[in-house]
Amino acid sequence: MKKSIIALATVLTLLFSANNIQANTAKLKSGTTEIVDASQLQSVFDAYFNVKDALIKSDSKLTSAKATALLTAITAVKMDQLKSNEHTVWMKVVKKLTADAKSISATTDLKKQRDTFKSLSKSAYDLIKVSNPDQPIYKQYCPMADADWLSKEKAVKNPYYGSSMLTCGNVVETIK
Repeated sequence: MKKSIIALATVLTLLFSANNIQANTAKLKSGTTEIVDASQLQSVFDAYFNVKDALIKSDSKLTSAKATALLTAITAVKMDQLKSNEHTVWMKVVKKLTADAKSISATTDLKKQRDTFKSLSKSAYDLIKVSNPDQPIYKQYCPMADADWLSKEKAVKNPYYGSSMLTCGNVVETIK
């Protein structure tokens, strides 16, 4: 009888330990997925900000190169790893994001790049709005260009006019 109780206690201990290990593994996997979720879209956002910064410098060749990097970031996104609300918006904007990035990368005409950047910014805004960024993102507006853009800095640096009207615009929304 004593051996039976010891054997039963040993089996129960092993089952309990195995269950804890399995639960911890599941937590680790879901934690990893969340990290992937954040980095999935973060690379797209970072590439978008690089395109914006190149436009601020009025450097059409650099803008084209940064748009090519944006395309790479867009195609690297694994939709099945996005949160459901991000996935829904991603499905709505991915074709436009891709087309705009291709258009910007395919030309060195600064005016065309800036015109296309307006549309790119609208899609990026829709996406970042649902992604809960880890730092504040500022939606800025230029009345002269009648266009918005996103920035990590609160200080206005206008991508639509570069140095000719660098500070034209204002913050219209803070996304947190």
